[in-house]
Amino acid sequence: MERFGILVWFYHARALALLLMCVMAAGMAKADTLASFLPKLDPSRFANGADGLGPIRQDIPVAPVLRAGETVAWIFLTSDFVGTTGYSGKPIHVVAALSPDAVLTGVELVKHSEPIVLIGIPDAKVRALTEGYTGLDLKAEAATGGGAHDLDIISGATVTIMVIDDSLVRAGLKVSRALGLGGLTRTTLEGPKRELDLSQHEVADWITLAGDGSVRRLSLDVGQINAAFEATGDARAIKRPEKGAADETYIDMHAALVSVPSIGRSLLGDEEFANLEAWLGEGEQAILLLGRGRYSFKGSGYVRGGLFDRIQLIQGDNAVRWNDKQHRRVRALVAAGAPAFNELDLYRIPADIEFDPAEPFRVQLLAQRAVGAVEKTFLTFDLGYGLPERYLLPASTSPSALANDATAEAAAKSALWQRIWRDRIFEIGVLGTMLLALTGIFFFQFQATANPRVFYWVRVGYLTMSLFFIGWYANAQLSVVNLMALAGSLRSGFSWDAFLLDPLVFIQWFAIAAALLFWGRGAYCGWLCPFGALQELTNKIARALKVPQWSLPWGLHERLWPAKYMIFLGLFGVSLASIPTAEHLAEIEPFKTAIILKFVRDWPFVLFAVLLLVAGLFVERFYCRYLCPLGAALAIPARMRMFDWLKRYKECGSPCQTCRNECPVQAIHPTGEINPNECVNCLHCQVLYQSETKCPVVMRQLKRRAAVGKVTEIPKQDQMPDLAKT
Repeated sequence: MERFGILVWFYHARALALLLMCVMAAGMAKADTLASFLPKLDPSRFANGADGLGPIRQDIPVAPVLRAGETVAWIFLTSDFVGTTGYSGKPIHVVAALSPDAVLTGVELVKHSEPIVLIGIPDAKVRALTEGYTGLDLKAEAATGGGAHDLDIISGATVTIMVIDDSLVRAGLKVSRALGLGGLTRTTLEGPKRELDLSQHEVADWITLAGDGSVRRLSLDVGQINAAFEATGDARAIKRPEKGAADETYIDMHAALVSVPSIGRSLLGDEEFANLEAWLGEGEQAILLLGRGRYSFKGSGYVRGGLFDRIQLIQGDNAVRWNDKQHRRVRALVAAGAPAFNELDLYRIPADIEFDPAEPFRVQLLAQRAVGAVEKTFLTFDLGYGLPERYLLPASTSPSALANDATAEAAAKSALWQRIWRDRIFEIGVLGTMLLALTGIFFFQFQATANPRVFYWVRVGYLTMSLFFIGWYANAQLSVVNLMALAGSLRSGFSWDAFLLDPLVFIQWFAIAAALLFWGRGAYCGWLCPFGALQELTNKIARALKVPQWSLPWGLHERLWPAKYMIFLGLFGVSLASIPTAEHLAEIEPFKTAIILKFVRDWPFVLFAVLLLVAGLFVERFYCRYLCPLGAALAIPARMRMFDWLKRYKECGSPCQTCRNECPVQAIHPTGEINPNECVNCLHCQVLYQSETKCPVVMRQLKRRAAVGKVTEIPKQDQMPDLAKT
């Protein structure tokens, strides 16, 4: 083992040298821009009948798409306008073209480094999906905050597709506004950014607030709503008009930005405004919505835990729909002269949607009408809102007051990963439950392994969940590619955004980082790894079918251990020079074939994965023992673990060899020591530690207790001698 330690340190030194060389080379790397891709593009792919591409403009990195010398569209590279970092830690470059009407006329994926696409999902499949964005109307995206289209997902490439979708919409909107396409204009004027004057706390009455625009109103009567549905031309909606007099109130909705101190204190009172401030987090705002009339802006179908589906706030490209955790009711208004309302509700505006209280926004109301037994048709009405000038500070002319594109970009990336986390809340909850259960098993392992039969089925059940839920359902198999992406990110400028894009993978790595200090690599390798679970479960089936099990001679087994460490260090060294090359070489991992793609892949990859599983039928966890670079990567820092949880007797190894002979991965030395770098924490040795039929130490203790019990046993009454007779 000393020789192996020297070998590991040698490879560490080599990797460090390669790292320094690549850091130096990275500084000379040429960035990918529209100019670098333009000569390779076919104009006809970006507009019907196009025969040429013009020069790139000086003010904005776009180029005209020409047909007979006339501009019919504008072509751009998404990464020139927005962050497009994928799971590889590198940008996903997509070229797209926009018509004068702000419609995408052509889209092409021109360059990426996404590992799952490079060596898993066919590249053509992702390219075809990307090209499917042709025809996307960015005017509709601007009106709905990017929600006017359906998002198609390729199983196993969720993060990649969501990054492409997000970058196309945001970059397309930026280009459309910059060029004035489709009538779109910038949401804010170029120049100084306005800020709230938080020093104002004057209290005003209702008439003043309504008169200066602090409270804005949207009022519709029955006649107006019927006329609006008639204008749609939908015969079904026209046949079902709203009953009542034409001048009867359909809805009278008011809005006020009550996080502004003066407005909030005027409408809510000092005590309620103090509660509001305590409720709001840093960077959050709040709006008060008031309503009366026959139509509710909240909706009668709203239930706890759901969304308020009849209202949303829109500012520029950003929109927010509220849920119950962002909502509070208000008992009454304190402003003098305020009318009575049926609905008084506060809604919190999250900080991550880039809401600017100094800029205009709108509250959009969704009005619905039943046109069948279960079918409805809808119309939207906007309540526009902008703060009066008296609540705003004078415009600053300092450069620091100008809009910060970098800040906006960071906020957009944050919004993307938070959206992904919200969409996967169920999977996150299940994984969290599994991690808590595993923590309990490890902390109370003596009690967990007390009953061998119960523990056997607990373990089988857990491995089944890891395989079917974490692996085949959630596609959250970890890979050495994750570590290579981390190394590349550290070299080029670390950002959490790329790693937060896949919540289940992120949570697992976070849990592993903590587990390495307590239990070593076994917490993941032995319990959470889907491919490891697949190997062990298939081996158990093989044992049940009486397939012979092979144990390699200890000398050969010990010499095969270092193979996986050499594979890992080799991959890591290559990744420092070329991550794409290392990702191709990482096919030594069968995870993508067997777990992510579920064996639906070219036959050489499937054959390789199947051969490894077949080997595992005879040698349990063959791949884990000798080839897995991820297991090797986890074993190296696992040497820092602070505790030794596995209990041993002094007789273990000398003379008893029971645990060594039954260890599923041969991680126990003939002398009795457990090698923590190879142990997968299956806890089988802890089952044996308490076994009354297999552990010689326990059996000897039981015999000793039985013998002591016979010596000290008190004779029964009918066995006592009759002293009188004697």
